[in-house]
Amino acid sequence: MTNFIKVRIDNEIQRSYLDYAMSVIVSRAIPDLRDGLKPVHRRILYAMYESGYWANKPYKKSARIVGDVIGKYHPHGDTAVYDALVRMAQEFSLRIPLIDGQGNFGSIDGDPAAAMRYTEAKLSKISHFLLEDIDKNTVEFQNNYDDSEREPKILPSVFPNLLVNGSGGIAVGMATNIPPHNLGEVIDACCAYIKNNNITIDEIISYIQGPDFPTAGTIIGTAAIDSAYRTGKGIITIRGKHNIEQDSDGKESVILTELPYGVNKSKLIDRILELIKEKKIVSISEIRDESNKEGIRIVINLKRNNPTQLLINQICSYTNFQTSFGIILLALKDSIPKVMNLGEIIRSFVDFREEIVTKRTIFLLNKARERAHILLGIRIAIGHIDKVIEIIKSSASSAEAQENLLKEKWHCEEIIEIIQIIEQETPIQDGNFIFLTSAQTKAILDIKLQRLTLLEKGKLEKDISELKKNILRYLEILSSREVLLSILESEFVAIKEKFNTPRATTIEHNSSDLQQNLEDMIKQEDVVVTLSHNGYIKRVALDTYKAQTRGGKGRIGSTMQESDIINKVLVCNSHDKLLFFTNLGKIYGMKIYKIPDSTPSNKGKHIANMIQFSHENEKIATIMSLHRNVDSLKHLSLVFLTSNGQAKRNSILDFVNIPLIGKIAIGLEENEELVDVKTALEKSHVIISTRLGKIIRFQVQDLRVFKSRKTFGIKAIRLTKEDKVVSLDIINGFEVDFDLKSAYLSISLENRLKIIDAIKKGDPNTLNPLLKNVKVDGINQEQILELAQNEEFILTIGERGLGKFTSSYAYRKIKRGGTGVNNMNINKKTGKVVAALKASLKDDLIIITNQGKIIRCKLNQVRISSRNSSGVKLFTIETNNYIVSLSLVAEEELVEEERTII
Repeated sequence: MTNFIKVRIDNEIQRSYLDYAMSVIVSRAIPDLRDGLKPVHRRILYAMYESGYWANKPYKKSARIVGDVIGKYHPHGDTAVYDALVRMAQEFSLRIPLIDGQGNFGSIDGDPAAAMRYTEAKLSKISHFLLEDIDKNTVEFQNNYDDSEREPKILPSVFPNLLVNGSGGIAVGMATNIPPHNLGEVIDACCAYIKNNNITIDEIISYIQGPDFPTAGTIIGTAAIDSAYRTGKGIITIRGKHNIEQDSDGKESVILTELPYGVNKSKLIDRILELIKEKKIVSISEIRDESNKEGIRIVINLKRNNPTQLLINQICSYTNFQTSFGIILLALKDSIPKVMNLGEIIRSFVDFREEIVTKRTIFLLNKARERAHILLGIRIAIGHIDKVIEIIKSSASSAEAQENLLKEKWHCEEIIEIIQIIEQETPIQDGNFIFLTSAQTKAILDIKLQRLTLLEKGKLEKDISELKKNILRYLEILSSREVLLSILESEFVAIKEKFNTPRATTIEHNSSDLQQNLEDMIKQEDVVVTLSHNGYIKRVALDTYKAQTRGGKGRIGSTMQESDIINKVLVCNSHDKLLFFTNLGKIYGMKIYKIPDSTPSNKGKHIANMIQFSHENEKIATIMSLHRNVDSLKHLSLVFLTSNGQAKRNSILDFVNIPLIGKIAIGLEENEELVDVKTALEKSHVIISTRLGKIIRFQVQDLRVFKSRKTFGIKAIRLTKEDKVVSLDIINGFEVDFDLKSAYLSISLENRLKIIDAIKKGDPNTLNPLLKNVKVDGINQEQILELAQNEEFILTIGERGLGKFTSSYAYRKIKRGGTGVNNMNINKKTGKVVAALKASLKDDLIIITNQGKIIRCKLNQVRISSRNSSGVKLFTIETNNYIVSLSLVAEEELVEEERTII
């Protein structure tokens, strides 16, 4: 019966997982610090070395190499082995390829290598320096997977391959990503450490400028490099290189000549074509790939009068022509994964090479002594040849002859000095005599008679002298670390002289000056952003819309389907940030200039191609622009209004970094939706209007500032079942008692407007006479001046095209949560209320109808009326046509004005 052992499953899972993790880390994904290789690469190189596929030999089929590797050392899939072999042969993957490939080994376009039966390979010249002295007992060997072969645990690399060619891999719970470096710079750093073992990390960094990628490119800034070299981790920015050419007609072309490391050229071109199609880049007339064996050449022809620098910055911003490289200097040190700084890697490699040279010297010393030992025996025999011949002739057999030679004492006075140097233990006895060893007597018996000539005797003396010289040299190396280190340095210098190449990757030291901001290259202009009911968004220059007089006929603002209407419009600056608030309480953010530029007659781009909504029923409730200067927003908060009349307030700083993927803006109850969002000051008042003509005014401070974006709102206005909220706005919080307000409103509208205009112009010569001429009981000139300075006007628009201005003083402040007061006399002529917004008589109004018509009219033609009036016709409305959205355009510079959006 089978015996079972009960174990806790959590213990078994933990043990098995750790075993698996360590297997992946040590035996698969992480390179060794010493030779910079993973097991599969090490096995490929060693198999090629053992099979004689050397740099000075003919190429061999890759399939044969893969077969050798799988059969002897690496019992895994042939595809994995071949892929590893291919990468070591690619000039765009390794700084100095370790394999010399013949045939199709892939391309920077991402093309795969040809099948292994077609390609051929052999070791590159530098690979021999990874394997040099491997036969001199310099590294440990281990049995292969079936104990039929022996393989090295490490290669005795002469150069720091880990840094020169880099490495990348993902293990369990860790990853490594070491960039390639320039061989000459790394060797210089190693030599500097040899000369000064106390060298600082700053001094080491001074020798290695930074990564040196095989695809060249430019590294932007040195701070990230410095940080990565000091800590072992960091992120650097790499940018491709370009030239600007001009043809005989004066047309300019941008030529991309180098790409960042790891960037697929074909995919880069495809991405640029996508940007052209999406109209994110509009200055390109043609793009073609003229790359060949001489190098990369992507030609981008520009349309006339388009700045090349803008195009370059757009390509850097929107494509991986400028990309990041995350450095993780993690490697196996003593079979343990460790993140090291640059100094630790250099020190560890030099220490490893010191160990290798020491082992090699010991091996060579032992071999020299073994050889010298034999030659000394032969030398003694030749010196006593007659006696040797006599002993051999008198012996019955070779065994007896060997025994007799061993018993004999041999005079060695002439070579005592040599014997003392060569032999590890002095065999001299009785002053000048020596006994031969078994190895020596066997060599004497095997000697040919031709070796007894004077010529051969002279050669023997020369060989012994050479061995003596070598042994003395080896002993000197082993007894003096200074001599040993000088050998290390000379070997480093030799490999640098043989394989060093000029640096390929350049480094821009001042990234702040050289890395131009894309926004700085994009024109700042006032634009109109529209969003349709079906989700089409576009950006159009504000100058496109010409102002029309009140009552004028609008023009079609967008070519839409019958079922689609434009319902959101925003006037802003192209450098502002656009926030999308959705009916489900989420918020998405993006820069205005990233919205496709369009014309009034185009329908734009669907919002689903720009924002990934979280729910199929999610749609845009409102949009808002934020000024790019965050410091100017600190004093502002956002007021949210929901369909149930709930409101809440948050600091605007909670929303300045909202990404395009979106965040939660407000918590909502079931069947509740977000209606609108506005910015407010601490002393502001909130105005909420309803579709049936109600309006409420209360203090912003009645809404406390919530710390979390996810919080729910509190009651702002009480609604009837038939009514619903249509708009939200913010006005200043200037308060005055009822009698004083009534006295001020009794002043004729004409005089009030003249006073307000004089105040804005700062014209005391006009203002003072006006104030003196106003004679109203219950109010003095100072009070008139103060009320005029703080008076605002609320523009109320009906969906049938009627509108009016009403003084803000006509709306009394009440407590949050009330039903509000009447604002507009609703009838068939007015239609339902579209919005009630704060506005200036000198503003312009952009009105959009359900048919997509846009009219821009001057508000100075709109009548100022009482709170209950219906207003006047702003423009002629056609049958089945009604207002769905509007926006105010301030008279002053739009860049500095606050915009109000529905």
